[in-house]
Amino acid sequence: MIHYLVLGAGKQGTAAVLDMVEHGDAKTVTWVESNAAQLEQGLRRVRKLTGFNGLRGQAIDANDRRALQPLFTEADVCLNALPYRFSAGMTLLSLEGRTHYVDLGGNTDIVREQFELHRVHPAADELSVLPDCGLMPGMGNHFVAYALAELGDLASASVRCGGLPQDPKPPLDYMLTFSVAGLTNEYFGEAAILRDGERVTAQTFGELEQLEIEGVGSCEAFITSGGLSTMPWTFAGRIDNLDYKTVRYPGHHAKVGAMLQLGLLGEDPVLVDGQNVVPRHLLHRLMEQHLSFPDDRDLVVLRCAAVAKDGGERITIDVLDHFDERTGFTAMERTTAFSAAAVAHLIATGGVEPGPRPAELAVDPKAYIAALRKRGIAVDIRRG
Repeated sequence: MIHYLVLGAGKQGTAAVLDMVEHGDAKTVTWVESNAAQLEQGLRRVRKLTGFNGLRGQAIDANDRRALQPLFTEADVCLNALPYRFSAGMTLLSLEGRTHYVDLGGNTDIVREQFELHRVHPAADELSVLPDCGLMPGMGNHFVAYALAELGDLASASVRCGGLPQDPKPPLDYMLTFSVAGLTNEYFGEAAILRDGERVTAQTFGELEQLEIEGVGSCEAFITSGGLSTMPWTFAGRIDNLDYKTVRYPGHHAKVGAMLQLGLLGEDPVLVDGQNVVPRHLLHRLMEQHLSFPDDRDLVVLRCAAVAKDGGERITIDVLDHFDERTGFTAMERTTAFSAAAVAHLIATGGVEPGPRPAELAVDPKAYIAALRKRGIAVDIRRG
């Protein structure tokens, strides 16, 4: 039985705790959150769904290293579901506590900093430190690794992923299923990709394409940042062309593109009626007001399509997941948090060889896919 430490009692942290109890062989789960009321709400929700009596809540600020350190020492593995600005600090606490570590990623520069902290630590070869274990980056990374294992070197690999409302509504045919700051961060900047064997950067919101997804219908996809994370470095020399695009319903790209052109995602203050206003902060507040539909249901789509370099054989891997009526967890929570919790379980049970390497190399993709299926996330693999 496993002693888990979970940081954060937001959407993903709560879903991860549920998964550890239902599928992760948890003996105890120590759950840390600075907001005591939010933590208590999460504890009640998981206890009601599972009856598990091994939950221990700790209302501790994530900046309080002295209070956190003993919790790392006691745990077998830590799953960090805090915002990515805490990731480097939590990685260091895990290394100091000789505790395996998993998080959801979200910022490739910070992920590379985490890898360096791991690489130079005296216990590096005894521990796993695996950022990027959520949906994207995360699930798609393992699917690309699966395609490489099955086909050998690849002429191309593409990942298309998106969280969508089952019943799209104006103004954007989109509903917020995770942090609005994380959403706009993906829409802005540049993305690292592989093109003709070279690692290059592509402008976000470019290369619009149309696609059909069974069970969803017509969609569009476009370049966003951060989805591939470390893969353009990890798989350079093995994949000629590798990219990631976010999936939305038709028309979303044009509407948000107009916001970009108007400067509404800008971070430089603009003087309005004598006060400095950051356009992106204003947009965030308005999106939270107008794109939150608490009674609506969501779905998540992820498609990885790969073509072998020799012979042209193809593999397509599809996931289509829906809001869970039994637990009340969204598809985004399930595919993100269950993915990370599955990796944490694989680490704790010896299914991941420790040592400094990115998740797409550390985790056996077949074992990972089996773990998703165990959790009720259907993975459809087609060849040819």
